[in-house]
Amino acid sequence: MQSDKALIIVGDASETLDTLYPYLRLQEDGFQPVVAGPEKRAFQMVLHEVRPGWTITREWEGYIIEADTAFRDVDPADYAGIFFSGGRAPEYIRDDEDLIRITRHFFDAGKPIASVCHGVEIPARAGCVTGRRMSCVRKCRFDLEICGGIFVDAPLVVDGNLVSGRTWHDHGLVMREWMRLLRANRDGARAAA
Repeated sequence: MQSDKALIIVGDASETLDTLYPYLRLQEDGFQPVVAGPEKRAFQMVLHEVRPGWTITREWEGYIIEADTAFRDVDPADYAGIFFSGGRAPEYIRDDEDLIRITRHFFDAGKPIASVCHGVEIPARAGCVTGRRMSCVRKCRFDLEICGGIFVDAPLVVDGNLVSGRTWHDHGLVMREWMRLLRANRDGARAAA
């Protein structure tokens, strides 16, 4: 049975655009976004931008988002795909054993996966990037490569079921491709039924 639900992984300091754009885009195509975090509670998102003349990212508070479920309560078999938001959250949540379990399920099952910016830190920590081509923010290149992944500095990288981009600036391309994979799986399952 094919699900119309897709997970969006968050924690405190998830990037606002990295999170809200996929949340709304899923709804546009008839999917149900399900926000999952370390606990079922409100999470403070942030806005990240490199200001002219700066060499580092500046951070502001963004919107707050409610997690629909905690990682420990997620049965990944119930979901069609997963999106790893960027921001600083992945660094802090990547060691969560339930998040690692969830992440490995999507890679093992070949379901559509999307990652942008720092989101790469989660599948890298879960041991899922070996030999996989991915894009991410340049400061996470080391995390990807030390875990066996292949860094590609491009706005969109598609490696089978894995879609990735550098930052929220790449969302138009990343989301177009991830949604195509989700729709293809959903439509194929409906046709077979």
